[in-house]
Amino acid sequence: MSAGGTSTARPVRRVVYGERLRRYLGAFATPRFHAGGGLLLVLTMAALAAPLIFPGGVDQQSRDSFLPPSPGHPFGTDELGRDIFVRCVYALRISISLVVVAVPLAMVVGTLMGLAGAVSSRLGDAFQRLFDIILGFPSIVLGICIVIIMGPGWASLAVTIVIFSLPQFGRLARAQLLSEMGREYVLAARVLGVGKGRIMLRHILPNTLEPLFVQMSLSMIAGIFLEAALSIVGLGIQPPTPSLGTLLNVGIRYVYAQPMYTGGPVIMLLLLAVAFNLIADALNAAVLKTRSEA
Repeated sequence: MSAGGTSTARPVRRVVYGERLRRYLGAFATPRFHAGGGLLLVLTMAALAAPLIFPGGVDQQSRDSFLPPSPGHPFGTDELGRDIFVRCVYALRISISLVVVAVPLAMVVGTLMGLAGAVSSRLGDAFQRLFDIILGFPSIVLGICIVIIMGPGWASLAVTIVIFSLPQFGRLARAQLLSEMGREYVLAARVLGVGKGRIMLRHILPNTLEPLFVQMSLSMIAGIFLEAALSIVGLGIQPPTPSLGTLLNVGIRYVYAQPMYTGGPVIMLLLLAVAFNLIADALNAAVLKTRSEA
């Protein structure tokens, strides 16, 4: 009887997940997702192909300092005659690599910490208190503490973004856990003697992923601006490696002589933020559509 029940449950589960996947794909076929995904793809490809597109490199100097924007130099040149647009494109490599590595890692760790209450209520409460402590530190202060310990650079920025993002994912996963724990399918699994860990991984976790993917896009926006904020005050990426924050740090000194020294990095930051925001809107629409049709 149990074997028959199991074989029947698996096809039903596959049908449910197949219907959910189709709803997501239908929700993604929207102008917002196309615009956000297309913009992010263009920025990412430009960053990856920067050495091929601009073979002169990021530090190619000339005598033409503080040139205004022109077709040859879309953002003008800096105090050393370097093309600001080229430096901004190279700087995208830092911002994109940070959020692509740090935010998914924070999502995985934060989600497991938030769902730990399904295994042990004490462990779950302990992680929630840890999230409260992290939230008590402003992101800049948290970054300063980590930089003091690890030193400035890519690794310290990645750790800062991971720690800063943990409470968002952990609390969201915790809220989903409390919502799902009272559902009939969880109670039925308990009655059948299914272990706590198996219930969390096989039953609760798949039903908590939808809002977490929306939060991941929003956390990438926060991570991009956190990197810029720490680099502006000299605690992030160090020269001569360009990042959007370091370009803003130097550009502020020459804002009157060359406004695009700061305007260029700001435009790149806004483009990244718009891309991730459009993707988050599309993901949120997918979640709402899936829940309304469930």
